[in-house]
Formats: sequence, structure tokens, C-alpha cells
Amino acid sequence: MSNSHKALWEECLRLIEANVSEQQYKTWFAPIVFESYSETEHVLLVQVPSPYVYEYLEQYYVGLLSKVLARVFGTDVKLNYRIVTVKAQHNVTTTVESEGPSEIQMPRGSNKAPTTLDAATPQQLNPQLDAKKTFQNFIEGDSNKLPRTVGLSIAEHPGKTTFNPFFIYGPSGCGKTHLINAIGVRCKETYPQKRVLYVSARLFQVQFTDSVRHNTTNDFINFYQSIDVLIVDDIQEWMNSPKTLDTFFHIFNHLFRMGRQIILASDRPPVDLEGMKDRLLTRFACGLIAELEKPNVQLCVDILHAKCRRDGLKIPEDVIDYIAQTANGSVRDLEGVVNSLMAYSIVYNSNIDMRLAERIIKRAVKVDNHPLTVDDILDKVCSHYNVEQRSVFSKSRKRSLVQVRQVSMYLAQKYTKMPAGRIGQLIGNRDHSTVIHSCNAIEQRLKIDKTFQDEISSIENSFKLKN
Repeated sequence: MSNSHKALWEECLRLIEANVSEQQYKTWFAPIVFESYSETEHVLLVQVPSPYVYEYLEQYYVGLLSKVLARVFGTDVKLNYRIVTVKAQHNVTTTVESEGPSEIQMPRGSNKAPTTLDAATPQQLNPQLDAKKTFQNFIEGDSNKLPRTVGLSIAEHPGKTTFNPFFIYGPSGCGKTHLINAIGVRCKETYPQKRVLYVSARLFQVQFTDSVRHNTTNDFINFYQSIDVLIVDDIQEWMNSPKTLDTFFHIFNHLFRMGRQIILASDRPPVDLEGMKDRLLTRFACGLIAELEKPNVQLCVDILHAKCRRDGLKIPEDVIDYIAQTANGSVRDLEGVVNSLMAYSIVYNSNIDMRLAERIIKRAVKVDNHPLTVDDILDKVCSHYNVEQRSVFSKSRKRSLVQVRQVSMYLAQKYTKMPAGRIGQLIGNRDHSTVIHSCNAIEQRLKIDKTFQDEISSIENSFKLKN
């Protein structure tokens, strides 16, 4: 008996064990005994304890056995069984020949639920990662320091830390998808041989439904059980999908038992995932649950600075501060606003300034209680007094226009908290002393003129309706 050939057979058993359930392995594969291997004829001979075991293996597992043997021993190997039964303390043996692995056609394809050992070939698996979302451009701040630090540790030692599974949750736009992609990218760079896969919860569900429809659920499960680092995004979408959850439960158990890394992302913590059974929620909680908060203003500023350096952009500091304060703590909104600024600047050959930023914010960032901009105020005041903005910006000293100009400056200072100099620039390019004088004039008039008070209240109510 060749020890090297026996070692190869043991490697086959390890591959099989990784791709079937524990009970299946104990029942059908653990009793198989290596007997010999002929290098000249390329024939592997194993012993099985009964004809029933032989028949069952040939009926249900010939494909798995063929692919395992082809991978370990070579594509031209043949498998023979010796059936060894015990009758009246005498061994009765029968030798039968299995179908050779060359009879099995290996399916090819990307990630469409391939059979077990097809999926185990690393170059056949597209990890579905976004190569642009890395740790290098994931800016660290107080709101993400813990998840980022843990994610980096996992990427360098997948499945070897206590952070398994790693469950990340946080609101939309806080950077969850970026972080879990960065973990996958770093892990793939460090361990190219590992099978890393990023998949959205929705795509996983579509694949599962498709496998049920085509009666290939076992192949679907086998594929996901072969992954070394499984990253699933937006799992809150499974809350009302019990069959998908049951299937993922079995995949999760297998991966966890085999020491594979599992990374999950959601917009809410496990306790708020309604409709999910406790047996799954307790497994989510057995590793590390980390909250990814919305970035604060300082982190938004840092993100914008990093994007400007990376893309070679030049955005004035006051514009960066304004975007950071009004983008509602969403990284997606920050990037969208910057991209829009650049597009408008190039198409209209204009400088990036506060007025352009205000217009972009108003159109691009959809949030409740959106902060008023000077443009918003000008629109409402001009509409109330039925005048055009260009008339307000003119040098005309007509009394009606002066009043519109002064009211706009007063309301801008009240609702935008901008400095007087900046308000003056945006309203007809006046200096800060003009703004201060206008605000004082309006305040004095409000103290004595009831009709004027009603006018200002009407304009302010239109702001509230807008929000």
C-alpha cells in the first residue's frame, strides 16, 4: 500500500467532507477504506461495507466522487469498489467497477450555482468586488474607527479572529458597502487562493429562487458552502423570505463550522430584523456586531479633501465646509454633489463657488428639513413681491427693489447663519456693511409696522411649506 496514494485519498475525503453535510459524510463516506492504487492502469480501489452503500454512492454521489478524484488523482483515474461483507465470520468480497470521471462533463460558467468542485477552482470564481472601494480611500473617523479596525484585522486573518461572523449595520450612505468591499479586496490581495465572494442579499435570493425553479438547489448550496470569505450586503431584504433564510441558515452553519469567514451588512441591528428566527439571529450575534454611524461634519470634510486630492479637484474651502454641513452625513450624497459640481463647472465654464454649490445641493440632496439656501430665500421673496431676481441684483435704488433686497438679506442672515460678507456677495455683490444696515432697517420696521410683520410672516410660512 502506498502511503502517498493513501494520503491522496485522505485529501479526497477532506474535499468531500467540506461539500456534504456531517450526517451524509458519516453515513456514506467515512466507511470507505482505501485499498490500493495502480499507477500503470490509473485505477483506485476502495472497500465499501455493503452493496447498498456502493449502489447509493453510484446513484447519488458519482458526480461528486468523479470531480474529487479528477482534481486529486487526475482526470484519467478510474474508481473500483471492493464490497466487503461479513457472513458467519468469513469475509465475502466482490469487486465492481465505477464509471470513470472522464464520463462526467464539467459545467463551465461564472457564479451561476456551479457544481461543488467546479466552484472550488479559484480562477473560475469572480469575487464580484468593486476594486475602487479599498481601505486606502475609506477615510477613518470617530464614526467608523471600530468597524474599520476590525475589518482590517479580518482581511489580514480571515476566519482566524473572534470576529466571525462580522455583522455591520448603519443607515444608508454611511459607507457599509465600501467597508465590506475593502475587506474583500484586501483579503483577495493577501490570499489570492482564497475563494472570496461579495453578493447582495437580493441577488442571493434571485439565485436561490432560480435554483428551486430548475431543481438545482443542492448545487446552489454546494457552491456557497465552498466559499472561504462570504460577504452578503443588505440582508434586511430577507426579513420576509423564510425559505431563503432557511437555506442561508444551512450555508451559514457549514461555513462557520469549517472556520470560513462570514461578513454581513444591514441597515439595522439583528434585534430589529423582524421575521428572522432566533436560531439565525443568535448566530449573527456570536461574533461581533459593529455600528457604522453617519459621518460627522469633520469626517465629511476629510472625505471631501481626500476626493479632491485623489481626483485633482480644486474646490474652495468654504464650499467644502458648506457641502459637509448640508449633505446629511451621507457619503453617497457627498460624492454626488462633488461630481455634479464638476459637471456644471465644465459644461458652463464657470467657477465652483457657493452659489453653484447651493443650487446643486438643492437638486441633489433629498432630505427632510433641508436647510434653506440664499437662492431659496430669493425665490420666495421675489415671488412674494412679484419682481425678478436680476432686478434685485441690479444697482437700481428704486424703493420697491431696495425693500426686496433688504428683506432677502435679513431672512438670509436669520435662516442660513452665513456671515454678512458672504450674503452680500450672493445678493447683488454688496459688501457686508450693506447687509448689516439692511438687517437693522428691517428689524426696526418690524417693531412698529404690523402690516409689514404679516408680510414677513407670510414669506417665512412659505419656507416651512417648502420643508
